[in-house]
Amino acid sequence: MSNVSLLACLHLVAVAVGLGAVIPAAHAASFVYVGNADSQDISVLELKPNGDITPIETVAVPGPTKPGGSLPLAISPEKHRLYAALRNEPYTVVTFDIDPKTGRLKLVGPGPLADSMAYITIDRTGRFLLGASYGGNKVTVNAIGPDGVVAPAQQVVDTQPNAHAIIFDPTNRYVLHTSLGGDVVYQQKFEARTGKLSANDPPTVSVKAKGGPRHLIFSPDKKFVYLLNELDAAIYVFPWDAATGTLGRETQVASALPKDADGKALEIKPWAADIHLTPDGKYLYASERTSSTLAAFRVDAKTGALTGIGSFATEKQPRGFAIDPTGRYLLAVGQMSNSMTSYAIDKKTGVLSKLKQIPMGRNPNWVEIVALP
Repeated sequence: MSNVSLLACLHLVAVAVGLGAVIPAAHAASFVYVGNADSQDISVLELKPNGDITPIETVAVPGPTKPGGSLPLAISPEKHRLYAALRNEPYTVVTFDIDPKTGRLKLVGPGPLADSMAYITIDRTGRFLLGASYGGNKVTVNAIGPDGVVAPAQQVVDTQPNAHAIIFDPTNRYVLHTSLGGDVVYQQKFEARTGKLSANDPPTVSVKAKGGPRHLIFSPDKKFVYLLNELDAAIYVFPWDAATGTLGRETQVASALPKDADGKALEIKPWAADIHLTPDGKYLYASERTSSTLAAFRVDAKTGALTGIGSFATEKQPRGFAIDPTGRYLLAVGQMSNSMTSYAIDKKTGVLSKLKQIPMGRNPNWVEIVALP
């Protein structure tokens, strides 16, 4: 190689290194799964790093001919399986394998559920599926077989009216679940080896009467739990005691209702639905169905306190939404609009900017986003 050629090559390397400082590294695409209740199918889409979304396929969920009011989804901790709960008899949960390269779904098979489940979740070992039954006033534990098919319920725990959500703590040792009609959050111990639930001490934490506890989430730093009430759109901030698996006394109660020009909450009948945090824990969002809005909040890293950013118009009756693993995009679906809108999340302000609207199936209500290796 001549000296000129060598110098040219070194120059190109230097330029490439310099560009590497300003051009972000390529990220693998994420895949989006939307549960469409009335068409009883799952929309599968690809979310690219630049925010572009491309439909991949629509997969039917085999089951009863009459669809349920919602189609709850859950993803296994290894991200290689998706579970879809059917809410009409016979109550079943259908397992799909996720193709690690394409995100496409392959039917594995159905398993029995003890009732109509408004919410399902998988423990962090991938061996147990837990469900919350709104109409059945119960939560259940089902073992998951090696093939991914769910076995009959091995434990049924009666609750106060309208169990609505059930989640694991980050250690897989504790479980929280809500009773919308009882205005309580249940605190349970979880034995990961056997899958058994047992009441913690205290067994419940109460909220304001007729608030209607619905969905709840842990902060990424595992210090706080945020609870969204359906009937008054209140957001409770609870400190989390990881040693005992219990909630402390609430430190704040914020509102997911949109405000008027004078800063007062709109006088509407609240109907809040879903709640999520960005992966870095800086911003929290909650959906409100009466106003068809997404409420945005800034999160104080030390105290967990919420400061309102504003409310953003979204799909009609937004029951479900999700934030992608990079924290750059939020995807919301509307039960009455049969479509999904993607938003860019401003990293500095938390403000949402609309990117694209995409048709979905009928009554889309649940969104899961999975980043595959």
